[in-house]
Amino acid sequence: MQIAISVVICSYNREAYIIQAIDSLYQQDLDKQLYEVIVVDNNSQDNTAEKVREYIATHPDMQVSYHLEKRQGASYARNTGAELSKGRLICCMDDDAVAMPGYLQNIITFFDTHPDATGLGGRIIPRYIPSEPKWMSHYVSSLVGNFDYSPETKPFDNGRYPLESNMIVKREDFFAVKGFNTSLPGVKGTLRIGGEGKEFFYKLIERGGIIWYDPSVIVHHVVEVKKLTAEYMYRVASGIGRGEKVRMKEKGGGATFKKGIEYLFKLGASVVIGGYYLLQGRPAKSWPVIQFRIDVLKGFWEPVHLPESH
Repeated sequence: MQIAISVVICSYNREAYIIQAIDSLYQQDLDKQLYEVIVVDNNSQDNTAEKVREYIATHPDMQVSYHLEKRQGASYARNTGAELSKGRLICCMDDDAVAMPGYLQNIITFFDTHPDATGLGGRIIPRYIPSEPKWMSHYVSSLVGNFDYSPETKPFDNGRYPLESNMIVKREDFFAVKGFNTSLPGVKGTLRIGGEGKEFFYKLIERGGIIWYDPSVIVHHVVEVKKLTAEYMYRVASGIGRGEKVRMKEKGGGATFKKGIEYLFKLGASVVIGGYYLLQGRPAKSWPVIQFRIDVLKGFWEPVHLPESH
């Protein structure tokens, strides 16, 4: 029986959650001969390798494999997982995500009924541990993976695209654009250079691809509130700015200047939104919205040492 879908899980020091992620795929109602799970360990320093290998040994009825990718960065790890895959569909899921019942079947059903689709994104619901912090808002929650584009199945528009933690693309299209750009590696040590998903999907769209959203393709994303420090939020937000700087430099011309103006405009808008929360009597939500945009700008303007591109 041919493998229909390959799920690539890139992992870095997530021994506490990686097994829950894999097991959520084991519990799917899809024939286990129709899918495989490829775990790409991106130089974890914890017990990720031991735990995954133990799971593989105790679940012989599941097509799951473990691989080590020593080049640091999610883009390297995702590309490695794709190269090892056998499915006609390549699905990327995070190591601290939990696939909801019907996840894989809904993906296959979507592509069976939308043969012209190039890629697909689904809904991501934060699972806050222990609970959502009072300062969290719609304008900041994207930093912890919250994603709910539409209540109905539809193509993305207005430059929108899926998040890498719940994305699916046809195999031939993944390799047609040479996968993820490793100049945008995601997390590389303590440095974050984001935007790899944005660039990936924009490449697909430029060659005529149609990227869809299906709200029935759902994962929960574990968010430990105790880790949502100012330092963590800065790393994520500034990583967006760094990634856009790299993308704009590769585009050339006045792209960097235009993006800087866009970010200044968004900072101004964040001040308005923050003021709105103050007027509503919700001051805890006010400053994080503004800080988000300040941190993005800081990442955009600081010098970035570019990793070697593929």
